[in-house]
Amino acid sequence: MNNKILLLAVLGMGTASMGAKIIENEHSGDTVSTELKEGEIVANRATQKTPVAFTNVSKRELTKHNTGRDMTYLLQLTPSVTVTSDAGAGMGYTSMRVRGTDGSRINVTANGIPINNPESHNVYWVNMPDLASSLRDVQIQRGVGTSTNGAGAFGASINMVTDAPSIDPYAEISGAYGAYNTNRATIRVGSGILGNHWSFDAKISHLGSDGYIERAASNLWSYFTQGAFRNENTMVRLLVFGGKEKTYMAWDYASKEEMEKYGRRYNPCGKYIDDEGKIAYYKDQNDNYTQHHFQLLLSQHIGERLNLAAALHYTHDNGYYDQYKQNRTLEEYGLTPFIGEDGNLITKSDLIRLKNNVNHFYGANFRLTYSDDSWDIMGGIAATNFEGHHFGQIKWVRNYLGQIDPLQPYYDNKGHKYDVNSFIRANYNININLSAFADLQYRFIHYKISGESDNYDWSTGKSAELNIIRHWNFFNPKLGLNYTLGKNRIFASWAVAQKEPTRDNFTDGDPKKLPKAEKLNDFEIGYALNEQIYSVGVNLYYMLYKDQLVATGELSDTGNAISVNVPDSYRMGIELQGSLTPCDWFGWSINMTLSRNRIKNFVEYIYEDEWTNPISFNLGTTPIAFSPDFLFNNTFVFKYKGAEISLISRYTGSQYMNNARSREAKLDSYFVTDLNLGYVFHNLWGIKTVELGCSIYNLFNTKYFNNGYTGAGYYFENGEPVIYRYAGYAAQAPIHFMASVNFKF
Repeated sequence: MNNKILLLAVLGMGTASMGAKIIENEHSGDTVSTELKEGEIVANRATQKTPVAFTNVSKRELTKHNTGRDMTYLLQLTPSVTVTSDAGAGMGYTSMRVRGTDGSRINVTANGIPINNPESHNVYWVNMPDLASSLRDVQIQRGVGTSTNGAGAFGASINMVTDAPSIDPYAEISGAYGAYNTNRATIRVGSGILGNHWSFDAKISHLGSDGYIERAASNLWSYFTQGAFRNENTMVRLLVFGGKEKTYMAWDYASKEEMEKYGRRYNPCGKYIDDEGKIAYYKDQNDNYTQHHFQLLLSQHIGERLNLAAALHYTHDNGYYDQYKQNRTLEEYGLTPFIGEDGNLITKSDLIRLKNNVNHFYGANFRLTYSDDSWDIMGGIAATNFEGHHFGQIKWVRNYLGQIDPLQPYYDNKGHKYDVNSFIRANYNININLSAFADLQYRFIHYKISGESDNYDWSTGKSAELNIIRHWNFFNPKLGLNYTLGKNRIFASWAVAQKEPTRDNFTDGDPKKLPKAEKLNDFEIGYALNEQIYSVGVNLYYMLYKDQLVATGELSDTGNAISVNVPDSYRMGIELQGSLTPCDWFGWSINMTLSRNRIKNFVEYIYEDEWTNPISFNLGTTPIAFSPDFLFNNTFVFKYKGAEISLISRYTGSQYMNNARSREAKLDSYFVTDLNLGYVFHNLWGIKTVELGCSIYNLFNTKYFNNGYTGAGYYFENGEPVIYRYAGYAAQAPIHFMASVNFKF
């Protein structure tokens, strides 16, 4: 890994190519000249003249760390990022936060096409396993960033670019194996250019793991195919990629008391008492999901200064999770209470339910780019339509005496969302050093939910009815200045983002008090100095929220925890970055974030027995949940001939799992170090390259938690309310290893 790549990947101060004719051949590592048109994939990218904070992660960096862990873990060394893993070892269900904001507030695109689910606004990375092996690079923009398609960027946007069509024929076989039976096998092939115009690429991967947490097994498949046509001014690409996953649930986590009794690996999901009165675990407590992405991309040069980019896309996904529930009220599931063998009326019983989801998401976008010595101007429009079908079924009921249909339905509802987004963005070179930036976005959203909810309404004696129709008009301006003098760069910007509520904000909320849209004003100032052997960077941010939706402890009429608009909250911080490469054999990179994340005038609600008679507490200014005030990453890289050793350390400060600053809901700080060893053989046994690797994760055997949940209630004692709190924690794996091998032909 040369010095330039180290700076780009770790510091993120490099330049994203804008319509460049020179790209890196990711298969050979060489730089080759090609006529590939990149307008369709860099439209939302920031460059050195864009006044936003961003980090570029190259394919080399993605590949070096890609032993099968999710994409979130491959990005965890970038500034202000924290990651979580339900199974405890980085495979299966994982998530990431940027500047403390969760995945529903992070916009994700692939080749400029939205990846976030339009209803939940989340990206479920487990549905796209081993996506990293099909990516050319990734750019993370922190804060609002540039205008993009899809969900509003309230903490960051992640812009992924898939592999460029192959220039030369290639084949690649890679595999990895390690602790907890974690494994990955990938085959990639490419045709190279055929007949001066055509090329084809394909990949298939299988990943699996037993998980550190008990029964948290994953069985994952993924694929990627691409066909491309090019001539001097035109590039057309058809991509089809996706994945299939089966993952045993581990998202209930365990309390510290349970861990003391059963061990840190204890998983309460699927637990029940069998007919003999013994503890058992339901073997099919799995999440099952399949997702397919179709993208048709066009880039057309029109003369020397204009480029047209267009895309059609379709995403289809469907699946269900299979869940054992103990002692459930039959009426909630459309079942009639029955007389048991002992003559008593049975109103509750164990049951198995299936919760299904089928989605169709499709759309188109168009962009026109103009560039000359003074101006870079881009305008675009995108329209998408989403149709989601949610329904539940009863698979089995213990000892039920009565009529039950096979897979009896108990709720059924549909969501329909239409989204139109248009923007115009311009960068003007005032002089050789100073440039001005403006980005104006208009977004229209129409959203409808209808049918029966999976929440039971006890006041009506049936599933809660859903009849929600909302629409929003958002205008999001962004302005900034960028000044470059020699190797120094300084920028300042102001940006507005607005975001509609998620599906759960409506379905779990109070139908008489619908949630409002959220608004963010993001102020950023940054400085960077890039010298030949060292670089430094600093970024100051102040993110001021209006009506941010947060959990307050309040419950809906159907007993579900809801998020409530709070008038005033903010995130402010400083991001520091640096690197040093004094010689060819050594590199050092470092970044840290110091922040303050607060809700003003926060009011917490606690219910008697977690259900009735709420009481409230005005707690003043409190920390925002899951937002550590201090993050630190450090990497040492040593190289000698074909060998490379990297020592990576990450520190995450303490954080709360609720917004009430509760001691019982606190995640302690943790410091984790990984050691990566690698060696590359060239032209070995007629093979182009053979890459061997070994990673030792959590080298110093730190016992830590990086995620969890919390709740509270109260009861009366001597006429006074006594508050109790509880929590579950996501235990992470102690020291463990992964070995990998990669053959390139």
